[in-house]
Amino acid sequence: MPDRPIALDEYPIHQVPLSMRHVATGDRNAYDRCIFHVMDHSGRALLIAGLGVYPNTGVIDAYATLRLGDRLHAVRASDALTDDRLALTVGPLTITVEEPLARLRLTCAADPGDPDGLAYDLTWTAAFPATWEPHHTQYRGDRLLLEGRRFVQAGTCSGSIRVAGQELAVTAGEWTGTRDRSWGVRPIAGEDGGRADAELRPEGFHWIWCPVRFDDRFVMVIVQEDADGHRTLNEATMVREGVHDAQLGWPHTDISYRPGTRHPERAVIHLTDPARKPLDLTAEILTSSPLAVGAGYPPASADDWQHGTWRGRGWTDRRCYDLSDPAAHPLAAYGVTDHAARFTLDGRTGYGIFEHGSFGRHDPSGFTGYDSVAQEAGQ
Repeated sequence: MPDRPIALDEYPIHQVPLSMRHVATGDRNAYDRCIFHVMDHSGRALLIAGLGVYPNTGVIDAYATLRLGDRLHAVRASDALTDDRLALTVGPLTITVEEPLARLRLTCAADPGDPDGLAYDLTWTAAFPATWEPHHTQYRGDRLLLEGRRFVQAGTCSGSIRVAGQELAVTAGEWTGTRDRSWGVRPIAGEDGGRADAELRPEGFHWIWCPVRFDDRFVMVIVQEDADGHRTLNEATMVREGVHDAQLGWPHTDISYRPGTRHPERAVIHLTDPARKPLDLTAEILTSSPLAVGAGYPPASADDWQHGTWRGRGWTDRRCYDLSDPAAHPLAAYGVTDHAARFTLDGRTGYGIFEHGSFGRHDPSGFTGYDSVAQEAGQ
């Protein structure tokens, strides 16, 4: 078929001399996606939802997972990408931008054949301006594996979630929402990594991504370190409406892991306020959702779905995972986990996500290899 202009080409938003159908790179791993976290303040429930577009593989997909007790209810959908880039719908999952950077609607239609399946209708409302995260790059040898640009935002949610015969009322005063938008190049499953993948695998990787909403401020912390503790990504920012964003120094984290694991139970992130006064952000983990289970992030099991992979037109899948036995999901420990957490900062209480993954050697934490775990509380 001829390559004709699409609707978005009517607008003066082009960044390169191409149709808005195309991205500026031919890399198969080009992507553009989002993630939302919706959590209640008691730790009873954590909903994670997202949608992604992969223009060079012609795929659009979306997912939602709900952690409720020891059950993780998941809905995933994938389809062929069309020229209507404003249609953020895949199967039963839809994201509607009602007011850019301010209000979005998240819906998951019920499955008529499964009255106990996950469904929701939520309005996500920003409480603070969106803020940029640092430009993110990752190399393996000389190859650029990941290059992404992101913004992050915190807000409130209202609406309802239905699953397993229960209806959860989502109210702004008792639930918090965070979200992240990112685009660029990021590995899609199924590519042959070549010699670099075989010979240059990292000895270790340590990651913290932490958006937190307080009543009067939003705090964002990011830490990425290599095996020896070398910092390759760093962010500590406080956002307040009408006030210049404040930088909070070079964060250092003390994490208390569950003995015999790398599962955090509590963490203290040591920050510095603009006057160079020490400032501690403390996280108490409420509930957890491993992104490698249900949500499409690596390293998913061989029979499960991963982002950007072609499943054919109109593919939809619903599953319920039992998280009571960690041994049932052995790969989850080698992927990032999103932990809903209660935070304290300078006498204030807030809520947000303590996203964490620590794999292989990490000298500052005392981990010596991929089989190394915390031996006692406090490590």
